[in-house]
Amino acid sequence: MTAEHTAEPVAPGSGQDAAIDNLAALESEAIHIFREVAGEFDRPVILFSGGKDSTVLLHLAIKAFWPAPVPFPLLHVDTGHNFDEVIEFRDRVVEKYGLRLVVAKVQDWIDDGRLTERPDGTRNPLQTTPLLDTIGEHGFDAVFGGGRRDEERARAKERIFSLRNAFGQWEPRRQRAELWNLYNGRHRPGEHVRVFPLSNWTEFDVWNYIAREKVELPSIYFAHQRDVYLRDGMWLTEGPWGGPRDGEDVHTRTVRYRTVGDGSCTGAVESTATTIEEVIAEVQASRLTERGATRADDRMSEAAMEDRKREGYF
Repeated sequence: MTAEHTAEPVAPGSGQDAAIDNLAALESEAIHIFREVAGEFDRPVILFSGGKDSTVLLHLAIKAFWPAPVPFPLLHVDTGHNFDEVIEFRDRVVEKYGLRLVVAKVQDWIDDGRLTERPDGTRNPLQTTPLLDTIGEHGFDAVFGGGRRDEERARAKERIFSLRNAFGQWEPRRQRAELWNLYNGRHRPGEHVRVFPLSNWTEFDVWNYIAREKVELPSIYFAHQRDVYLRDGMWLTEGPWGGPRDGEDVHTRTVRYRTVGDGSCTGAVESTATTIEEVIAEVQASRLTERGATRADDRMSEAAMEDRKREGYF
């Protein structure tokens, strides 16, 4: 993938050699995981939203099987509340690489009564049912996700191969030890395994890898002007999900997004970073993960992510 925002090459002996070696090791581990799954499972699928982590995940899958095509499809659980720039990017990448994309639209589940719209308008918690229904419908037995252990404390508990029961639920006591890069993908009929090749990566690693590999990203990851309003310490933007509420004034700010998701609960951060190097400097200085800083759905309770994982969410 070619990036509009590129980084300067690092000179040998510059002090960043260790970081480069770390990226090489992380890349090697992820490619090994992709190939293990391809050899062990019948119907894998990659979750792909167009966000930075799933884009890096797809980039690694392309490298793992090149020059052959990626041997399994992509799946996007579309809340209907996505940012236009991200959906345009998703579709462009799928077309560029000749990939097959399966889209599970939350709106379809609402329309036929399988789901009910939440009073607060956010649809992130509604993704679980469409995800599990689509996994079952297509018989996917391994589902790649871009989750990282540094994102959130519930995700820090994940194995790289995360077994899910016949109801799609995560059961901590059934998770297997992973020693010496040996992964156990055994599962019963109806069960499946979630696979996280980026488990050992950090947000800092992801951005350094994007710089090294010149990975293209949606434009909203870089500073731009946007009309936003302040809610619970986060800058949210107007969209089909509603808002602002009474008393929430709209301001034009120079912002960027550290993560992308349902627009009703994904906040922007004020930033002037227009290049990958500037983004990396911001990430290095931050003391909050991107989810902790910009995802309202993770603030619903102390165990919000843990609860969703047990229900079948990533």
